[in-house]
Amino acid sequence: MTDYIHPEVLVSCDWVEQNRTKTDKIRIVESDEDLLLYESGHVPGAVKLDWVSDLQDAVVRDYVGREKFEQICADRGISNDTTVVFYGDKNNWWGCYAFWAFKLFGHADCRIMNGGRKKWELDKRPTTREPATYPRGTYRAADPKIATPKIRAFRDEALAHCLAKRPMIDVRSPGEYSGELQHMPDYPQEGSLRTGHIPGAANVPWAKACNDDGTFKSREQLEQLYLKDCNLKPSDDVIAYCRIGERSSLTWYVLTYLLGFERVRNYDGSWTEWGNLVGVPIEKSYVPKK
Repeated sequence: MTDYIHPEVLVSCDWVEQNRTKTDKIRIVESDEDLLLYESGHVPGAVKLDWVSDLQDAVVRDYVGREKFEQICADRGISNDTTVVFYGDKNNWWGCYAFWAFKLFGHADCRIMNGGRKKWELDKRPTTREPATYPRGTYRAADPKIATPKIRAFRDEALAHCLAKRPMIDVRSPGEYSGELQHMPDYPQEGSLRTGHIPGAANVPWAKACNDDGTFKSREQLEQLYLKDCNLKPSDDVIAYCRIGERSSLTWYVLTYLLGFERVRNYDGSWTEWGNLVGVPIEKSYVPKK
């Protein structure tokens, strides 16, 4: 892992097992798509972060406000100087999503456990069903408006990016990208009126960045995938998107921290927004059989 541009934001399962109880300045956070996984067994000492009820506003399609985020952190024993290590299912889709959300609120020391739940379980490491509790932390979040222009893109910015023919990465499956699939088979609630992709976006499915055990591929392999095959440069202004911003947060993490790209933004409105917008262009590469 030391070959990555920013290896300090990625830790191994070994590191987590050795350090999770050494200091109260480290908090392990599990964030899963499957909201029942934590209760079925988790890394001992890890706290749960529910991406729906904790990170999402209940009314507006957006993140929780600053005060709510402060409460969420403090309730889990997280303070501003806490090292927060995220992991989860789906090869860390939601671990990276939580990492990205924490960066929106200015948290300094965020890391990812390489391989997530999958690697931890493959290694047959200890798990527990006992929820972890800690003394309340003290947290003051930064105004998310500070970080937003650097790491988050909204629909108007995505449209301007598209029209200017700047690099965009669609990290969905080839079927979603081509327009063949209306939605992912298990996610009918995340469909859209139109299928296809944003014009000019390259299709680099998120999973290509990961090994079979859930860990990230080597820097050399990632450079082949993004720099050579996709003709991207670390100095490029890149926007990544998927359906709702979770898979693209993993690609955002890879490009930003493992490969050192200078400006990558996650368009979390993604296809559930773009595919339902009036007046925006789309492309399809799928031709239905007659």
